[in-house]
Amino acid sequence: MIESLLVANRGEIARRIIRTAKRLGIRVIAVHSEADADLPFVAEADEAVLIGPPNPALSYRNTEAILAAAKSTGAQAIHPGYGFLSENAEFARTVEASGLIWVGPDADAITAMGDKINARNLMAAAGVPVAPGTTDPAADLDAAVTAAAEIGYPVMVKAAAGGGGMGMGVAVDEAALRTEYDKVRAFAERMFGDGSVLIERYFPRVRHVEVQILGLADGRVVALGERECSVQRRNQKLVEESPSPAVSPELRARLLAAAVRAGEAVGYRNAGTVECLLDPTIGEFFFLEMNTRLQVEHPVTEYVYGIDLVEEQLRVASGLAPTFDPDALTPSGHAIEMRINAEDPKRFLPGPGVIRTWVEPTGDGVRVDSGYTEGNTVTPFYDSLLAKLIVSGATRDEALDRAKAAVAAFQIEGPKNNVPFFAELLTNDEFLTGAYDTGIVSRMR
Repeated sequence: MIESLLVANRGEIARRIIRTAKRLGIRVIAVHSEADADLPFVAEADEAVLIGPPNPALSYRNTEAILAAAKSTGAQAIHPGYGFLSENAEFARTVEASGLIWVGPDADAITAMGDKINARNLMAAAGVPVAPGTTDPAADLDAAVTAAAEIGYPVMVKAAAGGGGMGMGVAVDEAALRTEYDKVRAFAERMFGDGSVLIERYFPRVRHVEVQILGLADGRVVALGERECSVQRRNQKLVEESPSPAVSPELRARLLAAAVRAGEAVGYRNAGTVECLLDPTIGEFFFLEMNTRLQVEHPVTEYVYGIDLVEEQLRVASGLAPTFDPDALTPSGHAIEMRINAEDPKRFLPGPGVIRTWVEPTGDGVRVDSGYTEGNTVTPFYDSLLAKLIVSGATRDEALDRAKAAVAAFQIEGPKNNVPFFAELLTNDEFLTGAYDTGIVSRMR
């Protein structure tokens, strides 16, 4: 097992990784910006290194500072968490070239799946269903118009190098396409340094379902069930649950088999997620993208399968066998995760500030993975995620009952937060019955 680990991230995911690493007896090094010096993850690490000012480009995306911290502290491995440098193939290569262990898939797999067009083509070749779309970037507006006419409106205009719900727009006709193409291309060039654009069929009433995969040290790829992620705002997730209320046993078997093929197609190692769009009316799914990292919503899979995914990541990176039998995976129960964000519960606009009150719910089947505590300041420099509230139960109904009680007990004063949104969602008939899709939040608003 790895003996010392640098966590190249912050907030709740840094705390999450630190918790497992310390349980395994691993010495943990945290890196932090000036803005995060007083956050819990810094104090909980065995050692902490200041790597720069609040601007992420000068701290959490500062590869030279992170590698210097690893060298000065004698770290053996680097865990990137999610976001920041977690899907940066060049950083992964540099880490390994420096003689360190990268806790994640290899750089080639990250590169292969980082470009949405390349990923689509690879998946199609591997027999994974993909939505109708372009096999090459739409080089200019005329090419995009031609492609959309062949695919059929409405279409999704996507940044080929995008991720996390960023760099996307919907066009219902040619006039809208002309606007969205220029907008997405400009955004992609600014955010990702790559203006390549993909045109793909848009499905207005679909569900967003993903499969957790784990590439083992012996070369096998296993699927650890699916997660339902259809409660979203601005194409970004707010709630995830496992198993999905929309997935039948027959569909689940096809979905998981396709996800394993996706992982095998790129020789995948470590934790990853195969995201799909599901049309529940016809029971068909289409590959959306692969996230080559640990997902925010990994705890719901941990509950249902009774494993620690961070531990499994560390075991794979160390060349060790998993803690479970890959041939005898048995899911049990139901789990739901709610992302507690520092944002207005109506318009979902960020609302940083000093946390005056922070009281986490407790009880059977309740877990809170938080990045903050009372007295901390939520700054505007980073993602608005404050904590993840995860509940589990023997059944979905039991998990829902626990979710209602936990949301009612979660007390946050100071920054704006979306706890009231979850209280509203947990009285919504669409959500309670499980018959919802990616448009549920817009219909609530």
